[in-house]
Amino acid sequence: MSTTTPPATAGQTPQTPPTPVEALAIKAGFEVEWQDAHKQTQRVPEETLTVLLERLGLPCSDASQLKQSTATLDAELTGRKLPPLMTAEIDGAIALPVAAVKTGARYRIELESGAVIDGRFTSPRGQTALLSPISEPGYHTLVINEQRTTLAVAPPRCYTIDDAWRAIESNAKKAPPMWGVAAQVYGLRRTGDGGVGDYTALATLAAESAQRGSHAVAISPMHAMFSAEPNKFSPYSPSSRLFLNIAHIDPAAVMGAQAAQAAIEAAGVADELAELEALQLVDWPRAVTAKLAVLRALFAQFNAPGNDTLHDDFAKFVKHGGRALEDHARFEALQAAQLKESGEGHWRNWSGDLNNPRSNAVAEFAAAHRDEVDFFLFAQWLAAKGLSHAQHVARDSGMALGLIADLAVGCDSAGSHAWSYRDEMLQGVSVGAPPDLFNQKGQSWGLTTFSPRAMRTQGFKAFIDMLRAAFTLAGGIRIDHILGLRRLWLVPDGESAKNGAYLRYPLEDLLRLIALESWRHKAIVIGEDLGTVPPGFRERLQEHGLLGIRVLWFERAEDGPGFKAPADWDHGVAATTTTHDLPTVTGWWIGEDIVWRSKIGQTAVRADGRDAVEVAQAERGEDRELLWTAFQEAGVAAPDVDVPADISPQTAPVDEALAFVASTPAPLVTYPLEDLLALAEMPNLPGSIDEHPNWRRRLAVPVSELFDDDSFVDRLLAIDQARQKSSQTKAAAHDAALNASPTDRTP
Repeated sequence: MSTTTPPATAGQTPQTPPTPVEALAIKAGFEVEWQDAHKQTQRVPEETLTVLLERLGLPCSDASQLKQSTATLDAELTGRKLPPLMTAEIDGAIALPVAAVKTGARYRIELESGAVIDGRFTSPRGQTALLSPISEPGYHTLVINEQRTTLAVAPPRCYTIDDAWRAIESNAKKAPPMWGVAAQVYGLRRTGDGGVGDYTALATLAAESAQRGSHAVAISPMHAMFSAEPNKFSPYSPSSRLFLNIAHIDPAAVMGAQAAQAAIEAAGVADELAELEALQLVDWPRAVTAKLAVLRALFAQFNAPGNDTLHDDFAKFVKHGGRALEDHARFEALQAAQLKESGEGHWRNWSGDLNNPRSNAVAEFAAAHRDEVDFFLFAQWLAAKGLSHAQHVARDSGMALGLIADLAVGCDSAGSHAWSYRDEMLQGVSVGAPPDLFNQKGQSWGLTTFSPRAMRTQGFKAFIDMLRAAFTLAGGIRIDHILGLRRLWLVPDGESAKNGAYLRYPLEDLLRLIALESWRHKAIVIGEDLGTVPPGFRERLQEHGLLGIRVLWFERAEDGPGFKAPADWDHGVAATTTTHDLPTVTGWWIGEDIVWRSKIGQTAVRADGRDAVEVAQAERGEDRELLWTAFQEAGVAAPDVDVPADISPQTAPVDEALAFVASTPAPLVTYPLEDLLALAEMPNLPGSIDEHPNWRRRLAVPVSELFDDDSFVDRLLAIDQARQKSSQTKAAAHDAALNASPTDRTP
């Protein structure tokens, strides 16, 4: 069965009868009751629901507004008009809203392939009308009388690792266990990079790691940031998830080294770039300012006669990018002008109609500042060519997957995405998390995302645009906080994070659209499903072919305090030693994360008066014993050697940890460069701002020199062998089960 899932069916009925405002909230998809970290039921205050409903475009401050909003929502959910888009699965029955179809009415389905299916509704009056199943995936058009709607018919699952392997090994039935590298792109070092990792360094990493057996490079988000506000640099708080971070451009990549050098000299930043390149940490404000100066000088060269071939390629890029690309370039130019003129960076507070991308004021600004707008189009063109080149290098080097892009859970509400898609985005709220055991105040991340109500009324266009942008230049995507496809905690702007509510999303529709776009782009999907996961959610993802994520630190035995054996890890997942938000193997081993949390005031005072840091370090010591025991039992650590008494970076069991995760049944294991290099510091410390150098750490040496280091290369080769051994062990176990006598087989 199909059709867009109405929030009312997914809502949560409260234990006591709902008030009229609560009834509207439930129908709109809000959960008026939720369970906290102590398993206690909490009820959302009606004042909070009233504000959130108003932000969703359903005001209900008085009886008149409540009546009107209820009628509006009812018409959207059960009215006589078909929604602009409905989802279905191939060869499955497709149900239509009862009120939108009359018995005996004829319909026509115009398939993307050009074929046509004609039919007639025969269901009795008042019962669900069914369309004939469609066996061809795609975006098809359903015509009923004067009504036209899109049928997004998806495969039952996403494109998988096995599918990717068969694309390069046509006779293979199943892919071998794969491994890949995970990299913070800004931290990659290359001679001449000007202090920020770039797409050229990424291409080098892909090519070199592929030669050692890697099939993937999982990368930090490449989303567009704020050119006019380079102090905003968290890759998970982007300006837009549709476009790319131009700070990662290599100026020489498209127009050549000579043009890049001339641009550096024209911009007068040669000394500045050299200083930035020598720093251990990325200085984002300085680096972005210098990079923009070089790119502007390069743009001036580009506009000179004699670049006809490049001009043609650029024109095609701009045409393909369409209105969304033009909007982003206009925003970049507008924000810079507004900051210079009034100091106001948030588009909501801009003068006149500049906060409306479709206004005459914005069109007039773009016409008057055409060269500036074109510069940002040019920068996006260079960025797209750089990232595309890295993916082509990865695949040409033998990788089955190549780049795995990271898709952030939301975007900055002050950014380009929220401005240009303002009717599809939530306004006046922040995505976050309710209070839990680790953060009793809750979290408000300052991010916005799509409105589920607008998704339905706008035909999921903004969501599909975002998916296509993510898939286009990669062999896979990682969806950050994939639990957000089911529900998100929303906090009204200006409120404490605890004063929020969960808003449900049409999960089945979103999973189908992801599967459809995954196949169209032949790219895998990984869902970051860490944290408190609702029962059955992971199984749902697996049914749709999405890989979950399993992290060494969280894989604990169910019957005790120890760590799971590798064989007991889940199968349909991507496994890893750690993530950007968690300690590295070395850092965990020496308790570096505990020290950092104490430094920034994240360690709570204990009621028993004991030193919280000492207690945490003692508990970590017990965990070290458990982890070492797990390593020994898995055969990756010497069985007759005790835990090293000297707890230091030099004694951290990095190689054992890498081999341990390599021997899990996960079809893909990714290893952060921080662990491959046995580094102690993590890229990001959640809950910190300036106290910890988040998103700033750089590699000590250029990427190319990493692969001149025998110890680093030996570590990669050991991983590759461990993964191959994992495949052989799994195959041997499978053969043994097949060859066992009937009396030996487990019933």
